[in-house]
Amino acid sequence: MTNAAPEMPTPDDDTLATAAAAETPETATRKRPKPGERRVQILQALATMLEQPGAERITTAALAARLEVSEAALYRHFASKAQMFEGLIEFIEQTVFGLVNQVGEREADPLVRCRKFVTLLLQFGEKNPGMTRVMVGDALVFENERLQQRMNLFFDKFESSLRQHLREAAVLTGTTTPTVDAQADASVITAFCVGRLQRFARSGFKRSPGESLEHSLNLLLPGGRL
Repeated sequence: MTNAAPEMPTPDDDTLATAAAAETPETATRKRPKPGERRVQILQALATMLEQPGAERITTAALAARLEVSEAALYRHFASKAQMFEGLIEFIEQTVFGLVNQVGEREADPLVRCRKFVTLLLQFGEKNPGMTRVMVGDALVFENERLQQRMNLFFDKFESSLRQHLREAAVLTGTTTPTVDAQADASVITAFCVGRLQRFARSGFKRSPGESLEHSLNLLLPGGRL
C-alpha cells in the first residue's frame, strides 16, 4: 500500500510554549486560536474522546471541559453537537474518497485498485479509532438519525466505487455477466470492511481491522479465488 491513511490533523500549537513568559498575572489571558484552528481543536477533542470506554454518549459539557472552554464557545463554531459529528464525517469522506480517487488514477489493474481501496479504508479506521466508532454507528446511537444515514451513504458510495472497478475486471476476464458479478462481489467486500471495522471498535481497538488481510482479500477478490 503506497498511500498511508492519514490521521485526524492535530492543531498547530507551536506558540503555546512561550505564551506564559511574556505575560504578567494581571495581563495573562488565553491565547486566541488562529482562524479555523478552534474548529479543528474541537473535532480533534471529540475524536479523542470517542476512543475512550463508555463514550457512546458524549455531552457538550464534557467536550467543553476537555478543551477548557465554555459550552458557548463551542457553539460559536458549531450550531449543534450534530454539526460537530458532521465535521468528523466530512473529514472521513474527504480523506477516504480522496485516497480512492488517487488510487483510481494511478493504478492500471482494476483488481489491484480494489485491493488498495479495502486496505486504505481499514488503515484509515485503525489510525483513527475514534472515527471508526462514527463509521460503524456506535458513536451515533444517541445522535440525530441523519448522521447514521450519511454514514450509510458513505458505505454505499464505497461499494459503488468497488462495483465500478470490479465490473471492469470482469469484462477484461470475459465473464458473461460482468454487472451481476461485480454487484455481488462489491456487496460482499463492503460487508467485510464494515465487519472488520465493527470488530475493531467493539474489541476496544485491540483486534486490528487489517488482521490476515492479504489472505482475506485473496478469498474475496475474483482474481484470488481457488
